[in-house]
Amino acid sequence: MILESLQGFIPFILYFLIGYLLILSFLYVYTKITPHCEWKLVKEDNPSAAAAFGGTLIGFTLPIASAAVNAVSLVDFAIWGIIAGVMQLLTFFLVRLYMPKLSEKIENNHISAGLFLGGASLATGILNAACMTY
Repeated sequence: MILESLQGFIPFILYFLIGYLLILSFLYVYTKITPHCEWKLVKEDNPSAAAAFGGTLIGFTLPIASAAVNAVSLVDFAIWGIIAGVMQLLTFFLVRLYMPKLSEKIENNHISAGLFLGGASLATGILNAACMTY
């Protein structure tokens, strides 16, 4: 009975590790693309940056979870994870079109700018996750 329960352990670990790698890779790319340094701002207790970065993290993780549930293979999972990352990056650039001084506002702790970016990222993630239920 215990062995039957543990039968899915290897696939679980593989999906979990790939998912975590996708999340860490996305955060790395995201912080290199954005003009402001999220890590530094969050460490300096900037709520605007924390709201934006937190929303982006959750907005990316939601479709990663959906891709894990719906993937037919590890490669399929990774491909859809990359697509989710591209959609989140696109969201950042679209919000920046709407709010050209977005990074400056986040650096200056304008809470509304951080909340708007975090909300847009979260909304994108929800839509992205729903669209991955093929």
